[in-house]
Amino acid sequence: MPRFVVLRHDLPPESGRGLHWDLMLEAADVLQTWALAEEPSADAGCLAERLPDHRRAYLDYEGEVSGGRGTVTRWDAGDYLPLPAEGESIVVELHGRRLRGTARLERPAADGQRWRFSFVEGAAASGRSGGVSGSDCLESRGTV
Repeated sequence: MPRFVVLRHDLPPESGRGLHWDLMLEAADVLQTWALAEEPSADAGCLAERLPDHRRAYLDYEGEVSGGRGTVTRWDAGDYLPLPAEGESIVVELHGRRLRGTARLERPAADGQRWRFSFVEGAAASGRSGGVSGSDCLESRGTV
């Protein structure tokens, strides 16, 4: 099953962009990435911005980001199951330490990189139990 990670991304004040959470979904050899405006929480939504794909190294990384782009700290990690979706949306069943349920990313047709993230706790369709395995929680520190 593909993996996901949510990283708390603290940026320096001069960056012009505040604290956000990076949701990263493993897709082949890259991580599809969205910057969430707020900490993910059950039954609440927030704005999300589609970012360029990131390297898979971020699945297991915490620490400084190169180029003075702040630091990232793992907020959650696990695996996910893609679910059927309609139109401009992505729906996944998350099996993380904190996020266990259904996440939806929806993009209004004319809104480019702007998306809406929502999460419903425990709304899993597959009935799969359990969370992340030990290998999903490997920590590495350094600079990416």
